[in-house]
Amino acid sequence: MASIRKHLEARERQILAPQAAKSAETRGRLRDEPEDDVRPAFQHDRDRIVHCKAFRRLKHKTQVFFAPTGDHYRTRLTHTLEVAQISRTIAKVLQLHEELTEAIALGHDLGHTPFGHAGERVLDDLIPGGFNHYEQSLRIVDVLENDRQGLNLTWEVRDGIAHHSKGKGGSPVGMPPSQRAKTLEGQIVRVADLAAYVNHDIDDAERAGILRSADLPQPAVTLLGHTSSARIGRMVRDVVEATFSGNLSEIRMSDEVLKATLDLRKFLFTAVYENEFAKKATGVLGGLWEKVRERPKEFLDPRTIDDEGLDAAARDFIAGMTDRYAVNLFETLFIPKPWIGPGFDA
Repeated sequence: MASIRKHLEARERQILAPQAAKSAETRGRLRDEPEDDVRPAFQHDRDRIVHCKAFRRLKHKTQVFFAPTGDHYRTRLTHTLEVAQISRTIAKVLQLHEELTEAIALGHDLGHTPFGHAGERVLDDLIPGGFNHYEQSLRIVDVLENDRQGLNLTWEVRDGIAHHSKGKGGSPVGMPPSQRAKTLEGQIVRVADLAAYVNHDIDDAERAGILRSADLPQPAVTLLGHTSSARIGRMVRDVVEATFSGNLSEIRMSDEVLKATLDLRKFLFTAVYENEFAKKATGVLGGLWEKVRERPKEFLDPRTIDDEGLDAAARDFIAGMTDRYAVNLFETLFIPKPWIGPGFDA
């Protein structure tokens, strides 16, 4: 059966660009293990991520709008799937490794907090030393999953997860080599993540009545397009053309499309992300942070407390929560239950 994997690895060498990562040439895993008989290493990593518990929890984590009653708002899971789709499109055209790109995309937000951007800011303020969701994503795949055995992913997938985040002001391209993924596939996910959330968050904000198309920065809309699909298409074409023009030395965007994309993101932070919801997230997560640290035996992993301390255990517990779990636990711990006395006759 191992010949099946070797056949697939040989096919990669035949059809992928010289600059593409190759499964047979991976830098390896944290722990040595026999490779799968059928699946090359990056495909195996993708499957491990899809089947892990943290991936399933993404369906109940906020992207932008908390617990939306409408069926069509994005969650952290649907965001992840959109990033994976955009990433694979770019990788396919550039003849790079689609399954490596997909694995990184599917794993990039595993460590995201409940309550989306607001939740991450709250934990960053609460936790000594701060909090970054990409670091937590890497911790999940390295340590927390599989009963603290981790998923033992390849170096290339882990490197892509660690370098996908841009924060509020970072660029998706043009970073110094020390600050970007070492594979082109990892660099693709960094761009695709921004292309996905800028556009689907605009779509959701319009659906929610928070903004109108006319509110968007018009020079950016004129250049990129007046719908989410048009803008994503424009961004993807630009990435492909600019990267080919640079002979696949790194993933690139043209200056004008990059500026327009960053202008849309800057607008979203002001108009959508930094809103009253952040105050509510602060109250819920702040209360939970204090309570679980007061009662660690009830809520926190004793192995983490022993090895890394109380703050690390509380961080893992709260960051791993879904939105509804956080709200339900907050209600249990802080909201008194009504007392119903004995019945009486009127």
